[in-house]
This record gives sequence, C-alpha cells and structure tokens, in this order.
Amino acid sequence: MTDQPAQPLLIIDDDVTFARVLARALSSRGFEVITAGNADDARALTRRHHPRYCVLDLKLGEENGLRLIPELRSLVPDMRVLLLTGYASIATAVEAIKRGAHDYLAKPVDADAVVRALLDGDTAPSVDDDVLDAPEAPLALRRLEWEHIQRVLTECDGNISETARRLGMHRRTLQRKLSKHPVRERPDQD
Repeated sequence: MTDQPAQPLLIIDDDVTFARVLARALSSRGFEVITAGNADDARALTRRHHPRYCVLDLKLGEENGLRLIPELRSLVPDMRVLLLTGYASIATAVEAIKRGAHDYLAKPVDADAVVRALLDGDTAPSVDDDVLDAPEAPLALRRLEWEHIQRVLTECDGNISETARRLGMHRRTLQRKLSKHPVRERPDQD
C-alpha cells in the first residue's frame, strides 16, 4: 500500500490491547494512527486531527459506538467509518450503515481486511450486498432470536431494561442471552 493517504486514522476501542495491536499493524501499512478508548477522547481527537479514516468498536464500555458515528461524520464529513464488533448481527450492520458507517466487520478481523474496507471506493457498502445475497436456507431459530434481540436493543439505544420490557422477558434473562456469543447462522457443511 505505497500510495496510502497521509491523513490520520482514528481507532476507537476500549480494548487497549486490541487497539494497540491494530494500531501497530495499520502503522506498518502506512497509516498515521491515533487511538481513543472512549467517546469523549474520540470527539476531541477528531476535532484536533480531522482523520480521514476511523475504525470504531460497537461497544465502548457502557457507550454504544453506533451513537458516535453521526457525531464523528458531522465533525469530519468525508471521514470513512468502519464499525467493528464481536457481536455481529444483520440488524446492527444495517443500523451502522444507516447512521453513516461505510463498512462493518465482525471481530476477530485482520489488518488487511480493515485496510481493504477502509480503502474501498465510495461505492455502496458491502454489507448491503451480503444482506441481498443471504443464503436461501432458513436461519436457525436461535439465530433469528439473536437477530430480533439485537434489533430491539438497537431501537432502545442499548437500554437493557426497556429492551427486556419490549421483548416480554425478565432483564436477567435478556442479559444472559446477550452475554452468550452470537449463534452461527448455519452449521458447517462437509
């Protein structure tokens, strides 16, 4: 990647180790990397450095990265935002794109995939293609439940109590379901 733009890349992730490893990998690929561990630092660094690229984690401690996307884009309108999450779902991917993210990747992710997502042209995000090319086989019931929970949680801006009320379940039950890893969409085929 020798023709890399010189503008800074902002990594926003509360996982210090992950942010440090990703920053090192992206620096070695020619980016000028700055990091933030929370939304307030991200806003301040965005105002100061006007980064062209941003890698944003969905969960920033108690904060939701989805809320930060429009704020960052209002500070730097041409910023390309890549949302990363360890809890991937179609609902959050669609919501991220609606709020202004250019792409969405599930963790774990390697630096080359991040670079490809950031440097892809300003064409329609690849998430839309993934949604349109969904497998014809029906999703497992547990996966559908996970998707529905994520959609309602997004509608409630991450409020667990309100989400539990809307879903008609106890708050602790919802927290247990959210603490589990997302269900795989379909079993591996031999």
